[in-house]
Amino acid sequence: MIKHLLFAAILSGSAFLNAQNLIENELEFIETPEQISEYLALKKSNDNKLLTFNEEKHKTILAKELLELNTGSMKTVKTSYERIIYKVVEKTKKTYYRVSYIYLDGTKYENIEHLNNLRSVLINEYKNSNAPFDFLAKRYSMDDHANKGGDTGWFIEGDFEPEFENEIINGNHSFNDVFTVDIPEKNNYYIILKTFEPKDITEIKVLKIVDAIN
Repeated sequence: MIKHLLFAAILSGSAFLNAQNLIENELEFIETPEQISEYLALKKSNDNKLLTFNEEKHKTILAKELLELNTGSMKTVKTSYERIIYKVVEKTKKTYYRVSYIYLDGTKYENIEHLNNLRSVLINEYKNSNAPFDFLAKRYSMDDHANKGGDTGWFIEGDFEPEFENEIINGNHSFNDVFTVDIPEKNNYYIILKTFEPKDITEIKVLKIVDAIN
């Protein structure tokens, strides 16, 4: 409660602060999601926003510099007409997973035996005939990831179906293992190739505020 009142007082009294350091002084007191929402509502602009940077997905110079900062730290980028202030409000490290898969819709097959026969053929094609997994996925998989050769990209727990994730995370599979997952109640059937070992990836949430230079 005291911190919230102090935050409100800082905002209401900000007109009396040195103009050059006004936003930096305001941002010093912003920590909680509620304060972030309140501040963005006050600074009404499409340029002001909460951003997320991930060390695996974001490789720009700016992203790398921000990822090196600690929680609470700020970075200012100046141009001839504006200052952009970035404040790291949260820094976490999460475990990410990555596989490729072929998805088969059980409703498209006459029976489960027919579907399983196809899975056996595809697994054999990959293991014994050197057919690239991404080629097989593009040809046979039945969802949007087929266009990517079945690659999920890096994902965290909660991004996919629990049954799908559970086998990947807890199934004791090694790199390059091929295995199947059945979710019969949803008619979802998979062939999965483990393409990467789990990886801890740093992620930050950054409050971006743009200050026009008059």
